Amino acid sequence: MSSNIAIQVNKLQKTYHVYPTPASRLKQMIAGASRQYYEKFVALEEISFELKRGEVVGVVGRNGAGKSTLLQLLCSTLTATSGELIINGKIAALLELGAGFNPDFTGRENVYLSGAVMGIKREVIDLLLEEIIDFSGIRDFIDQPVKTYSSGMYVRLAFSVATSVKPDILIIDEALSVGDGDFSRRSFDRIMKMRDAGTTILFCSHSLYQLETLCSRSLWLEKGKLIADGPSEKVVTQYQSFLDKLSLDYPIAAVQATDTDTGSDSDTDPVQPSSASTRLLSTKVSVDGTEGKILTVRSTISTLRIDIEYISQFTDKAPGIAVVIEAASGLLVGSSGTWNEDIYPLVDKHGKGLVSIEYPQLPLLKGIYTVGVLLFCERGLMIHDEANPIATLEVHQDDAERGMVALPHRWNLSPTPTLDASAIDSLALAALAT
Repeated sequence: MSSNIAIQVNKLQKTYHVYPTPASRLKQMIAGASRQYYEKFVALEEISFELKRGEVVGVVGRNGAGKSTLLQLLCSTLTATSGELIINGKIAALLELGAGFNPDFTGRENVYLSGAVMGIKREVIDLLLEEIIDFSGIRDFIDQPVKTYSSGMYVRLAFSVATSVKPDILIIDEALSVGDGDFSRRSFDRIMKMRDAGTTILFCSHSLYQLETLCSRSLWLEKGKLIADGPSEKVVTQYQSFLDKLSLDYPIAAVQATDTDTGSDSDTDPVQPSSASTRLLSTKVSVDGTEGKILTVRSTISTLRIDIEYISQFTDKAPGIAVVIEAASGLLVGSSGTWNEDIYPLVDKHGKGLVSIEYPQLPLLKGIYTVGVLLFCERGLMIHDEANPIATLEVHQDDAERGMVALPHRWNLSPTPTLDASAIDSLALAALAT
């Protein structure tokens, strides 16, 4: 294998034997190869790819697609049924919550245990221990058994260990979705620094924003098969189209708010409280000046406005705000993100701010749509908070145009050219000749 390759996977396959009853398992042990009392389930089917040193690769796919199985095979916590796997470098991993921790050991003891599993000498862990504890932010509980930890504390400690030992390869499987906003932000900052320092990273997430921002390349798995492998923007687009088609095939009813009053008596929509210090405070949705949770829209005529109030712990960095509009089926119709347009929301000395967005002559065609708001970090990478949906739009139109949006267009008309007498004679002769 080339020294530039960190991970090489050749036709890797993982097959499970599924027994309908415990007795079937016993019968199989007795019968051996003469009879089969189980069904085969192929979790991964001959997956092949390479990761270069310093490459950051995302893994995307629905639940049950084989993502976690692949990552566990790479970390050697599972054994492949067939195929070849070559790892060139030291691996650190954050797999399912608490993996590798002994629940009866203290946090401090589990730091040394995790280090030993990764092949790190105790002397090295001694030097890194204070840094690990400081980054995790759980110093007051480091000598308590981890079985008393919350899920967020698990993740803090596991991530701190995995990234402080400076691995050659870092594998992350959705673990960062558990931590609070402040820790998630610091975690992604550390991942970005590791990426810039040349660490090979394999990152599994359902957040397509994170994948497209963090990863230059992505793998798409579906039913154990590798469907696509290429630039993240291309793979994410293909995967989103696949999800959109599923939404159309299996539509979900639009989420209807309980407040059916479309008048201005509706107050600001209270957002569910968040434990994160960077969060949404309130949202208001109005159509042509009328606020509400279920609003009537005149297609290509009405103006939609969303007012968003937020608070940020980071007064020196503007948060990123996105508004999404979805069809009743769940299909994403469109989104607007401040970071994509070089818009930087402001905060006062208390970290509070207010931003609004308007959609004049809303081009949605007749149907039911929902509006949602998301609060990101300034790069649009990590979600601090979200409120989705916050309002339902009932769009009406006067004409019979079909689809979801009225696309801007222009018709160009020109009269049929007039033929002179000689041209008509020439056409007649040509017709007779044939």
